[in-house]
Amino acid sequence: MSEPVPLRVAIVDDEPLARQRLARLLGGIAGVRIAGSYGDGPAALDGLGQSPVDAIFLDIRMPGLDGFQLLERLPPPRRPMVVFVSAFGERALDAFDVEAVDYLVKPLDGARVRDAVARLRARLGGRAEATAQPGVPEDATRHATRLAVPDGARLRMVEVADITMLVAQGNYVELVIAGRSLLLRETLTSLVARLDPARFVRVHRSRAVRVDLVDQVEPCGAGQYWLRLKDGSSLTSGRRYRDALRSALGLRA
Repeated sequence: MSEPVPLRVAIVDDEPLARQRLARLLGGIAGVRIAGSYGDGPAALDGLGQSPVDAIFLDIRMPGLDGFQLLERLPPPRRPMVVFVSAFGERALDAFDVEAVDYLVKPLDGARVRDAVARLRARLGGRAEATAQPGVPEDATRHATRLAVPDGARLRMVEVADITMLVAQGNYVELVIAGRSLLLRETLTSLVARLDPARFVRVHRSRAVRVDLVDQVEPCGAGQYWLRLKDGSSLTSGRRYRDALRSALGLRA
């Protein structure tokens, strides 16, 4: 069995007991090394400047500098990956805007912390791969890769790569994932604009699909197409989305 990817992390939280509990949970995960523990933003700025880490577990509500203000003061080249830790879930969308890897709601659960570490390792691997491929366009990483979606009392960080289809439901979008669906409060137009057009294409006023999952295409007149996806589902495209669909699938006009 291969060794887990080493991960250097720091904890930033103004509550000593919260730092201790998180340290215990992280300390039980193979390959994770806690390289710093800070009780406020200024101390974290100083410590991270002297001892860089791969990721920080960052509280949001702190005196002096809150979590977002701390991130703003870290130069992007030195900015580690971030997992926000908060007793409140209302800043999850803000966390998405700064490309947080995860958002944990207190009290912390060991399984969720392990999930966050797994996501950090996946992101770290992706960064290494991108560095090894200098030909990748700079803006290729600016499209959303994860979505913060309410799931009961918690927020679930959904990998865009796991989504099969997007379905408009009024002011919500249904994210169709293998075995289940989740609702995100956002319009389909707004969400599709945040996604990589090479991966998702809008085919109907109420639907967008993942391009690589389209298995069969058949013209059905009036500028429409019948599509069959690899999971067996099928749908008919709308006329106004004909050009976008043709372009995404490489169809001849």
